[in-house]
Amino acid sequence: MPSKQKSKQLFECLAVASPSFCKDKQLVDEARRLTRKLVLNDKGQRFNEDDLRAFIVEHQPDALIIGTDPLTAKVLSAATKLKAIGKYGVGLDKVDLEAVKARGIFFGFKAGVNRRSVSELTLAFMLGHQRNIFKSISRMQDGSWVKDGGSQLSAKTIGLVGFGNIGSDLADLLRPFHCKILIHDILDKTDQAHALGATQVSYDDLLASSDVISFHVPGGNETKNMFSEAQIKLVKPTTLIINTARGSVVDFIATSKAVREKRLGGYASDVFPSEPLLSKDYLAEDGFYFTPHIGGNATEAVLDMGQAAIDGLKHFLEQ
Repeated sequence: MPSKQKSKQLFECLAVASPSFCKDKQLVDEARRLTRKLVLNDKGQRFNEDDLRAFIVEHQPDALIIGTDPLTAKVLSAATKLKAIGKYGVGLDKVDLEAVKARGIFFGFKAGVNRRSVSELTLAFMLGHQRNIFKSISRMQDGSWVKDGGSQLSAKTIGLVGFGNIGSDLADLLRPFHCKILIHDILDKTDQAHALGATQVSYDDLLASSDVISFHVPGGNETKNMFSEAQIKLVKPTTLIINTARGSVVDFIATSKAVREKRLGGYASDVFPSEPLLSKDYLAEDGFYFTPHIGGNATEAVLDMGQAAIDGLKHFLEQ
């Protein structure tokens, strides 16, 4: 008698909290193959803690895909059937990993999966500012013809605060520009920096020497407002500040004020203390270059992040 083929393991209910995952048909179709019931976040916006808890209470999934949602002990206390979590994206600052571990829940995560998407946006900020691209577009839209081509990015001094997956990838992208690259990290990254033509220095030295300062550190208490009034006093008044990390890292109020007072050359940010930022008070003409948290959302990155979350759940099912 032929042996019976083992039936494919499936989740009873897979809930997807990330709105950008839910908008991608390819990812949704992939996720559907893992479960008997698929539940999507159809609100079109990210959940806060109460929203995510209510979502879980309503559907009681045994599998969950989260993005930047706050996965706290309070949320997990409502997840009585949850066995596995797939992480969409790379930030872990909103995930209580100890609570996940304490409940014996599998956590699928892949670091650095969207690094090129974020580093390309950061490079675009640098080029746009240095060559006056953003201001020139704004002026043309207002009917003005002002020929001011700015200066080249080449040979400028670039300071990278945080030298993990994104910081190191950005350093690699900058190599053809022959910039002087300074890096600061809480770990000794001397060898990695040297391999990419960069030099590890103290935070204060980086602040004082750089023409562009870009932040690539995680959120949390250790990095909250690590660039604020005290640090602004150390930098050149022409320096561009870039934040594609977390909105808590750069003091938004102090930095914006410094730009308006011409104590900084510009402020480019993809992340904010509270999102969405819908104010019309920040224009390229004034030295502000803001984007709506799109750093990790290039088409390729969305697919890669989604696939990483799916692969994590597949791994759990195959154990």
